[in-house]
Amino acid sequence: MWHQHSTECTDHYDPFPVNEADENRPHFQGVTGLRNLGNTCYMNAILQCLCSISPLVEYFLSGKYITALQKDCSEVATAFAYVMTDMWLGDSDCVSPEIFWSALGKLYPAFMKKTQQDAQEFLIYVLNELHETLKKYHRRRAYEKRSIPRFCRKMIANESSIITRLFEGQLNYSIICLKCENCTYKNEVFTVLSLPIPSKYECSLQLAALASLGLNLEKSTEDYISAALSKF
Repeated sequence: MWHQHSTECTDHYDPFPVNEADENRPHFQGVTGLRNLGNTCYMNAILQCLCSISPLVEYFLSGKYITALQKDCSEVATAFAYVMTDMWLGDSDCVSPEIFWSALGKLYPAFMKKTQQDAQEFLIYVLNELHETLKKYHRRRAYEKRSIPRFCRKMIANESSIITRLFEGQLNYSIICLKCENCTYKNEVFTVLSLPIPSKYECSLQLAALASLGLNLEKSTEDYISAALSKF
């Protein structure tokens, strides 16, 4: 089940900072670059995406995360809030995410090696860490009554947070036996859903390399090779 959230939470923000270094180059809040700390483009890409989600921005900028913190104050959540505040309320065109990078690196040293990492894997670690810090334990219905049969309606224990409300989804499977036609149901909770991106065109590495040389892909293969060799 997906949750829908309003995207009007940032209407009260002034689109311009209080102090403008250059009137000819206005700095819009939230439109802030992140400094590369050495092969950390994967981290910057994820932080840019997270800091563009309106309900998440409102949650951290309003200070709501402070009341949700567990007894042990999370350095990761605090550092994340610091970076988001700097991006939205600061007056710089570019900020350094080093404080967040360092905090997460203490828990997951692999991200401190200054080597390329998988962005999706990094996102999962970030979401899990924020959820564990901000979660609140309560009970809720696993499904809406109209969505599945009665025998699947039950109350389950669940730990909810701003992360689960914004990112959590649930896949429902129905498995039917071909012999007895007995139907069983299975559900799986996820925070990241990978989907294929359809493409109308097929492009091999060879054609991509030739295209980078400025060649017309409508030519024959022989023309490609001849034209490519003539450039060397």
